[in-house]
Amino acid sequence: MRTTSRGLALAAILALVAGTAQAGITGSAHDLRTRLGINEICVVCHTPHNALDAAANGLTYAPLWNHEVTTSTYTLYSSATIDFTPGQPDGVSKLCLSCHDGSVAIDNYGGTTTGTDFMTGADLLDTDLSNDHPISFLYDAVAAADNGIHPSSDPTPIGGTIASELLVAGKVQCSSCHDVHDRDGNAHLLVIDNTASALCLTCHAK
Repeated sequence: MRTTSRGLALAAILALVAGTAQAGITGSAHDLRTRLGINEICVVCHTPHNALDAAANGLTYAPLWNHEVTTSTYTLYSSATIDFTPGQPDGVSKLCLSCHDGSVAIDNYGGTTTGTDFMTGADLLDTDLSNDHPISFLYDAVAAADNGIHPSSDPTPIGGTIASELLVAGKVQCSSCHDVHDRDGNAHLLVIDNTASALCLTCHAK
């Protein structure tokens, strides 16, 4: 089989991206090799072949997904200080919650549905999200109605804009605050170091 220059370039890019992600995950909270007794660092979440049918599972963002997805219904955040009602988590946030809500075993990947290792302790959010920042809402719709929220076109401390760096399809998701691949090594896998509330103030005008 002949390999084209385009194919070689694509392979090189994928290898670079994978290498960069692995370098961040290594030793982080998402390096599950020791916990699960495996030697592959990416396989718990991703697979190059036979990935989960993302569309069939109602996911808008699931790159080559390999882990069982939660079907939980959540108790959502509510407060007199917000003037919208969050909907049920969707998209990439459902991927995070597929371990962190405790309903799906961490070792339920690659087609396994009988795993026994469930999230515990401080990492367990459960299905009660009433004391957690709302997710899976359209940022611009909220920003337009609340002058305490910066426009999504505003810059972030890490470059780019709120829209380009923090939102997924225009929505606030778990990944808006947390980097699952821990590329920058910030506390709590934060996408922006929150010293002096820098992450909070990126979106909130206080």
